[in-house]
Amino acid sequence: MMSSLSHRTDTCTEFAAAASSRREILKAGALGTLGFGLADLLKLTAQASPELRRRPVKSVIVLQKYGAPSHIDTWDMKPAAPVEIRGEFDSIATPIPGYHVCEHMPRTAQLVDKMTIVRSMGHRVANHNPATYFMLTGRTSTADIVQVGATPDDWPNPGAVLSKLRPGEGKLPDSVILPHLTFDQVYTTPGQFGGILGKKYDPFVIAQDPNQADFSIDELQLRQGITLSRLDNRRQLLDQLDRTQQNVEKTLAVAGMDQYYDRAWSILTSPESKQAFDISREPDSVRDRYGRNTVGQSMLMARRLIEAGVRFVTCYHGLNPGDTAGWDTHRDNFNGLKNRLLPPDDQGFAALILDLEQRGMLDSTLVVWCGEFGRSPRIGKADVTKRIAPAGRDHWPFAYSIGLVGGGVKPGYICGKTDKIGAYPVGRPYGPADVAATIFWALGIDPATEIHDRLGRPFKLADGNPATEWFA
Repeated sequence: MMSSLSHRTDTCTEFAAAASSRREILKAGALGTLGFGLADLLKLTAQASPELRRRPVKSVIVLQKYGAPSHIDTWDMKPAAPVEIRGEFDSIATPIPGYHVCEHMPRTAQLVDKMTIVRSMGHRVANHNPATYFMLTGRTSTADIVQVGATPDDWPNPGAVLSKLRPGEGKLPDSVILPHLTFDQVYTTPGQFGGILGKKYDPFVIAQDPNQADFSIDELQLRQGITLSRLDNRRQLLDQLDRTQQNVEKTLAVAGMDQYYDRAWSILTSPESKQAFDISREPDSVRDRYGRNTVGQSMLMARRLIEAGVRFVTCYHGLNPGDTAGWDTHRDNFNGLKNRLLPPDDQGFAALILDLEQRGMLDSTLVVWCGEFGRSPRIGKADVTKRIAPAGRDHWPFAYSIGLVGGGVKPGYICGKTDKIGAYPVGRPYGPADVAATIFWALGIDPATEIHDRLGRPFKLADGNPATEWFA
């Protein structure tokens, strides 16, 4: 009875706070008729935003599971639900009393007492590209369709924002994406680039598999017979030609390419970059610990980059929905998770957590494990007429789970829950906009910071609320 009353009290408090916020917004709207503009509204919002973090994290690693993992078969098991809901997997105990995860996550299961698990994520965007855009940036396109591709007018990747607001020394990229970009069919996922901030702030993309024996970053390799001195002479010559063709080269596209050349030059000539990207420097024992596969070696590369000074790394697992290596398990969900997806992810993720901890980097690095949405509670039955594949789970944006570790998150904190079948959050829901605001807050950046698009129009950096309750 006391628990129920307490829940009602918390809910009433939340409604009261929400009502108060609405009243403030209405007041701000009224002020607009008296000559106050959007900038004033953003200032009012900033004044009401949570206090900035006193000890910001130095870096962020986002482990994005493109294709959308099933929350019911990973972090939010439903062992008491009917078999057509709970599926084929058993749950296993963790160091947190009463909390269980999937049997195919044995290494991660032993480390959840270092993590915050959020089981009450949810939104209403049901297609991969706009949903991933939402999860990466906290904003999404107006159309929830497959055919959403990247454009220069997109909201910027958080790594691009960090590069804009807190630029590094230039010896290393501020932000890196690996081991590829993601796309749905032929449509490159928006939210992976600089967007409205411009090409200058695009994350550096490693489009090679770090598990390959001949792995190298093409941009960091000089062609045979080309020395740095000779390359510098070529650069000087190009600069002279550029100055004679200024009228021709003032287009936006050329300006963007100039920014690419400048950044490529600084990276190419930086010994710090060559060392950071050289995964062969890692002892075999460490590489084995992460797993000799694309997933594990990508996570190891993420650690190397963060340790070298890169501050934002997005590490994808899953390339294009429908690929056998991805999490889009419309068919054969359980075999896919058991045999292809969970084992390398479990090994690599656990190794990353322990590696960061042993190197004294966990407190200063926030790691976010996430997908773009969850998967349907009810398992699909084969139906040729309706094109339903057997033993699969379909898209389900209404509920899913994410995991956070490092960066001062509460250890062993299970935040939120879903109903008996994992269909909808119970209590307070969280959304991608809250995650984006939380990441910025953790980095010491006010989510109410104003940035501008190419036309100079002001926008608030993040619309969500920092989930400060996830942190100790």
